[in-house]
Amino acid sequence: MAGDSANATFSLEGEDHTLGNSLRWVLNKNPHTALCGYSVPHPSEEVVNIRIQTTGELPAAQVFREGVADLMTICDHVQDTFTKSVEEFKKKNAEKNSDAMEVNSDSD
Repeated sequence: MAGDSANATFSLEGEDHTLGNSLRWVLNKNPHTALCGYSVPHPSEEVVNIRIQTTGELPAAQVFREGVADLMTICDHVQDTFTKSVEEFKKKNAEKNSDAMEVNSDSD
């Protein structure tokens, strides 16, 4: 792949370190990424710049899109796991509360 398509900087407006660092981490796990870093130009600006240099096998834009998709998959998994855990917690507490109510009503 020729020169510039293997290297790119993407600016994400309305974002901060949360997305920048998460996306940097995911992109660095991609085997087609040679180097990835991010910066926030100024603390008062909600802009994140993500710089990607690929191995040259794929264009940087494709690697970026794959990274965003991978991060979305990870976030969906975390959200599903969290939701299931909260439901299990509520179910266990509901069972404990109903058991406690039975013990209290037996003692009357």
